[in-house]
Amino acid sequence: MSLSDASAILTRMTTLLDRPRTALLVVDVQNDVMAASIDADTVVSNIQALVARARAALTPVVWVQHSSDELVPSTPGWAYVPRLTRLESEPLIHKTYGDSFEDTDLESVLAELGVGGLIVVGAQTDACIRSTLHGALARGYDATLVSDAHTTEDLSEWGAPPPQQVIAHTNLYWENQKAPGRIAGTVATDAVDFG
Repeated sequence: MSLSDASAILTRMTTLLDRPRTALLVVDVQNDVMAASIDADTVVSNIQALVARARAALTPVVWVQHSSDELVPSTPGWAYVPRLTRLESEPLIHKTYGDSFEDTDLESVLAELGVGGLIVVGAQTDACIRSTLHGALARGYDATLVSDAHTTEDLSEWGAPPPQQVIAHTNLYWENQKAPGRIAGTVATDAVDFG
């Protein structure tokens, strides 16, 4: 699915039986994560728009929140950015690994919601976003990355490419990702159609 293929977002090929729904998965848009990330305001604005459109379409919104030595639970830095507000009815998944499925109840939450396809947004591109996308595809889910609704920090001093290149490369390779019976790909915020 290419960035311009808006209609493909509605097509589901998941290998998970009886899971016709799609969910918006919002990953780690936490204060300290976003403070270090590039284009954070634009990414948060795009995620805000997607959350509003998902809710209007009665598409499940599932939130993921990371904890670590740097993201200590119940601290201001660990909290979600104030511009994004989770409704009490929307699931919140707490994780300690990059892959949002690893050692969490995400799989059971998605099963209960009848979800076989994920639209993924958040941070950080080269860590939790990539891990979650691969984790979803490996577990049988369709996994779509919103190309302009994920971000990362500058880790070039440790040998990583500049963050803009990390984001562009992730969009490029996920656009061309394939797996039997599943759909992967990228789509821009404006082209996401929750039906």
